[in-house]
Amino acid sequence: MAAEANPGKQLESEFGGISYLRVPIKTRLIGPDDDLIELVTTFAGPELVSGDVLFVTEKIVAITQGRAYPMESIHPRGLAIRLSRHVTKTPNGIGLGLPETMEMALRECGVPRILFAAAVAAITKFFGRKGDFYRLAGPQARGIDGPTAGTIPPYNSQVVLAPLHPQKVALTLKSIVPSAVDVLIVDLNDLGGNILGSTLDAKTTRGLERVLQDNPLGQGHESTPMGIIRTLS
Repeated sequence: MAAEANPGKQLESEFGGISYLRVPIKTRLIGPDDDLIELVTTFAGPELVSGDVLFVTEKIVAITQGRAYPMESIHPRGLAIRLSRHVTKTPNGIGLGLPETMEMALRECGVPRILFAAAVAAITKFFGRKGDFYRLAGPQARGIDGPTAGTIPPYNSQVVLAPLHPQKVALTLKSIVPSAVDVLIVDLNDLGGNILGSTLDAKTTRGLERVLQDNPLGQGHESTPMGIIRTLS
């Protein structure tokens, strides 16, 4: 494998006394008409060997499921506009701080759940506690990606929702890769990440989540939406 790290990233990581190689896999620009199985077979398949773990970003899973929406196609209701004004905006991501992303959260999670999460968050924020809105709104709200300047076009002007059935997707992909290869569906950014679907046991999955915390795939124009974890020692 001709392993090459993304700019500012490292190929190797160590956790629990074990060294791992994390190899980004470059692909073409992926769109809603692409087939995820074909993408994995074409780009990752030739590089996989027994014992590898293939990790695939939730974003390309969602895109191939048709869950990316141009901003101009989303028409926020008044409630979405009002709620978005109260979302803390940070340099690390827009989250639901746009009327369009909040509108999609209302559609995905339902108005009652979003209103409940917002009400509780308003109270707990007064006491200095943060993060309750996203905890209560749930993974479908947390998984909404808003447009950012650093994202590869056309997704720098689109809202991408969380993927549907990530555990099922992981199991499907495992069925088409070599038998001794496992699969993770991951949600990574430069602040850390989560594993949404896994064909490994819970303990191993938690460990590999730590192995990927520095996001070796990058956060911008790298065009590396999948990668391979290989144990070195």
